[in-house]
Amino acid sequence: MVGGETFSWRAEQQLDPSTADQRSTFPSSTGCVALTRRTMDNRPVRRRRPGAVRHLLLAAAFLACSSQLLVVDANSWWSLALTPIQRPEMYIIGAQPLCSQLSGLSQGQRKLCQLYQDHMIYIGDGAKTGIKECQYQFRQRRWNCSTVDNTSVFGRVMQIGSRETAFTYSISAAGVVNAISRACREGELSTCGCSRSARPRDLPRDWLWGGCGDNVHYGYRFAREFVDAREREKNYPKGSIEHARTLMNLQNNEAGRQAVYNLANVACKCHGVSGSCSLKTCWLQLADFRRVGEFLKEKYDSAAAMRIGRKGKLELVDKRFNTPTPEDLVYIDPSPDYCLRNETTGSLGTQGRLCNKTSEGMDGCELMCCGRGYDQFKTYKHERCHCKFHWCCYVKCKRCTTLVDQFVCK
Repeated sequence: MVGGETFSWRAEQQLDPSTADQRSTFPSSTGCVALTRRTMDNRPVRRRRPGAVRHLLLAAAFLACSSQLLVVDANSWWSLALTPIQRPEMYIIGAQPLCSQLSGLSQGQRKLCQLYQDHMIYIGDGAKTGIKECQYQFRQRRWNCSTVDNTSVFGRVMQIGSRETAFTYSISAAGVVNAISRACREGELSTCGCSRSARPRDLPRDWLWGGCGDNVHYGYRFAREFVDAREREKNYPKGSIEHARTLMNLQNNEAGRQAVYNLANVACKCHGVSGSCSLKTCWLQLADFRRVGEFLKEKYDSAAAMRIGRKGKLELVDKRFNTPTPEDLVYIDPSPDYCLRNETTGSLGTQGRLCNKTSEGMDGCELMCCGRGYDQFKTYKHERCHCKFHWCCYVKCKRCTTLVDQFVCK
């Protein structure tokens, strides 16, 4: 079983994210504590402000600190997907270190970055792959996985422990496993190479095993250490709602990694004279990431509603359902209303979204527009047409323009 493997590589020997400093970094990063102290200590002793004024000043300071804390908490390693990352060897002597330039990393993730700088560009690629797949899977839903900025990436909607948040965590973790595993095979990382997985028992004897495969074992282990580091550093009281959210995130991260690990399969190539298949060489190969996205989308549809129990663990809200496995997604909060724009929840609403007039599914105008109606307009659509193959060897196409109807939610 994947979760039972011993993590014996260099990261665990030098750093265990679960033992990282668990004190809150908010005061030092926001300066709110220092601001309050100056306000209280520097006030003249003989001069007293009216009570109402003092209360207003304290309230303003509290709101300023709260807003800063919200921004800090919203930062995520997902922002690596939207930030260009240069290769470490491109930095000259005296330049600012790579890891100090990357925003959104927790303390443990930053230490891992220092140990494995060549991994960071592929973590960014993995996050980008996860975001794109999320947007594809939800392209016809009211919530379409839109990115809103370069820090929180998805905005305030991620502060709600909904099933959409669960999918986002899982697909992002899956993207990191996918990117790191493939980078190992391509020789881009100094601490890993081709897959060394054991020969499958059901592989025919006359087939060779040992082609350069995707190193999904290494990808899984590194993604577990890096992605989970942020959650394991948190030290919320056991049984609190914050602790429940941490457990939810860890469960969904694992589900994403398990999806990539379990969907990897054996690929083979034939060898022989004149195209004969007298000999085959086989290796371990990652599944197409679209298949991973579809698999996790199915897990999203069947995600389990959970709550924190008396023992400080997540338990099912409805006991009639089966207990979630490590491959399943879980959530603790109901989804917000994605029909209307709401700054508090982070919902962008569906106003202005394209819809399908003839569809009865979620992409149909009735459901997508939440009963508000839709506007119709005409637009020109350009596409390639009348393609012909010319010997040898190219395809020549014409450019066709058609006038089509489009429908937009009010």
